[in-house]
Amino acid sequence: MNRVKKILGLVIFVPLAVVLIVLCVANRQTVTLALNPFRPDDVVLSLSAPFFVFLFFTLILGMFIGSFVTWLSQGRYRKQARTEARAALKRDQDGGRKPAAQPAGAALVPAAKG
Repeated sequence: MNRVKKILGLVIFVPLAVVLIVLCVANRQTVTLALNPFRPDDVVLSLSAPFFVFLFFTLILGMFIGSFVTWLSQGRYRKQARTEARAALKRDQDGGRKPAAQPAGAALVPAAKG
């Protein structure tokens, strides 16, 4: 499984890196990002940089936003894990362990004769 992940990562990330490098080389000219839609020539609210800088900034910003949204959406699972960990610690500190619950289908399977 680890080998498959490594190969899949190479198949995805190597072409992506090649495309980004080609875009960087092709887009080295300076462009101006105007943040004032009413006066685009306003120097105070404009930013001039090579176009690939804006591409990389957008890519990194998208990665951070996606990571944050994923972190927020997985909050209930982290809360459940904390709750279960506290319950396990409390159970261990009380000294007694409750018998392990049987899986739902375990009662239907007859015990093996030995």
